[in-house]
Amino acid sequence: MRREEGGFDASCVAFAFLFGGVVGAGLALLLAPQSGVETRRKIQEIASDAGEKTTGYACQAKEKVLSAIDKGKEIFEEKKSAITTAVEAGKEAYEKEVHK
Repeated sequence: MRREEGGFDASCVAFAFLFGGVVGAGLALLLAPQSGVETRRKIQEIASDAGEKTTGYACQAKEKVLSAIDKGKEIFEEKKSAITTAVEAGKEAYEKEVHK
């Protein structure tokens, strides 16, 4: 995701580093001179850690989205109230002009 100022969002940068680290670690394990059993065990550990981190990031993202939705609802209600007040004031002004 890109911000309007032209820079990358911090979460995108963190995700890119995490993803690069996982890919690099996976390649290192696959190319290292180890037995197949050891390599598979290490890959399982890395995959498990990545899964836990991904779950954590997903929860953080969900919280941010829900927070943004709540803020959006608040702003909507404020604007709706302001518009309703303006419409009522317009109706009253119209009624005064009609009865003159």
